[in-house]
Amino acid sequence: MPRLSADTPFVHDGAQILNAQFGRYCEVGAGARILNSEFADYAYCDRLADIANTSVGKFANIAAMTRIGPTDHPMTSPSLHHFLYRSEYYWDDAAPDPKFFAARAARRTVIGHDTWIGHGAIVKPDVVIGNGAIVAAGAVVTKDVPDWMIVAGCPAQSLRPRFAPDIGARLSQLAWWDWDHDRLRKALPDFRTLTAEDFLDRYES
Repeated sequence: MPRLSADTPFVHDGAQILNAQFGRYCEVGAGARILNSEFADYAYCDRLADIANTSVGKFANIAAMTRIGPTDHPMTSPSLHHFLYRSEYYWDDAAPDPKFFAARAARRTVIGHDTWIGHGAIVKPDVVIGNGAIVAAGAVVTKDVPDWMIVAGCPAQSLRPRFAPDIGARLSQLAWWDWDHDRLRKALPDFRTLTAEDFLDRYES
């Protein structure tokens, strides 16, 4: 694979992208579908990820076959079927329902910085995944996840913090995800070899 670009995302074969924006060094996996969403710098998704109405943070890691911000159906109407809002599929004289689509798009999902959404996980609309959080493979996330928390299960429940509270707070304060590309490169050996605490000790001002 060629080196990622600061100018345009690397989009693998078969990906579908509609009304989406991408930051620097982003990647979209093969067969993924991205709708009404934004990827911040260095974020990526793997193959067959389906992401709608979502703001994806910097350095977010989204595994294969995930569903982020899955679109919903009109549960309070007499029918759930999309003939209600995609009516033009069925009748020449019927128009789509713009109010339904606007309400659907307004239900935003937020994926924080330096997050990991595991294989096959689902993150529902209106959910916020905090910075540094991990969503285990196959989890179904129906409520907000705090910063640095690891969640798993259906529905997802907190397992444990990724770091001790003081380390998480210090990492949030350091906000290394806002560093420029050259500074990240210089710090790469320390990212690879230091513990989070030792990294903080070296880079906190």
